[in-house]
Amino acid sequence: MTAEEYREKINVALDTCFRLPETLPQAGLAGAMRYSLLAGGKRIRPMLVLEFCRIAGGNIEEAMPVACAVEMLHTYSLIHDDLPCMDNDSLRRGKPTNHVVYGECTATLAGDTLQAEAFGTILRSSLPAERRAKCAELLADAVGLDGMCCGQYLDMLWEGRTLTEQELTDINSRKTGALLAAACQMGVAAAGGTDRMLKCAGHFGAALGLAFQIRDDMLDVTGNVEEFGKPIGSDLEEQKNTYMALLGLEGCARTVEKLTAFSKDILAEGFEDTGFLCALADELAIRQK
Repeated sequence: MTAEEYREKINVALDTCFRLPETLPQAGLAGAMRYSLLAGGKRIRPMLVLEFCRIAGGNIEEAMPVACAVEMLHTYSLIHDDLPCMDNDSLRRGKPTNHVVYGECTATLAGDTLQAEAFGTILRSSLPAERRAKCAELLADAVGLDGMCCGQYLDMLWEGRTLTEQELTDINSRKTGALLAAACQMGVAAAGGTDRMLKCAGHFGAALGLAFQIRDDMLDVTGNVEEFGKPIGSDLEEQKNTYMALLGLEGCARTVEKLTAFSKDILAEGFEDTGFLCALADELAIRQK
């Protein structure tokens, strides 16, 4: 299956979520959730779930709820990240951010509800109970006290001072990398894959996540708003700690190249059919949006 075919299947599945009659009092909240969930995007995380499920010997149709759950969780993080109390961004994926359209209170609740529904979507799926439990555990670990929320907290805590490369990686391995690694491992878990597969998938996702963040930092300087879908130069304007500030453009490019090569090499230790994932890693390393 191609990346575009994966995206189409994922978008169709996501479009079935949170469709409520307008007569229900919570319909407005569901509308805010759908606004961000269906606002586009590359769908990398759910795609990773499905592809890792496939190469681990599983059924991607049975894993689709897990893929949707990861995207719900990711969308919640974007809504909250854009809030005035966080990054205060007004543009996301080329559209007004959730709080600009629906107000801060509804946007906050939309994120909260997407987080809860992500776990519910996994636990209500038709996968065997032990696979559902493993997927939910992996997602909780990726988001919780030592995961994505921790990364966001460290990013806020360490504002206003220059960070070392290790400190910056401590933030981004949690803030970006943890959910990408979990998506890979959740695909393996949905398929009932081996511990070796889980370990390789985690290493691949972590390397891919760090490369993804570094490329994001590069695009904040070198990209354009039409392709990137959010303001250009905001990191520099707000004096944020980024890999561009730390390593420069050439240093970032070299690091992305090394991480991409490592991510592809590590796959071969647990899987045979790695062509799609290797091509995806190469594509993300040179993306423009």
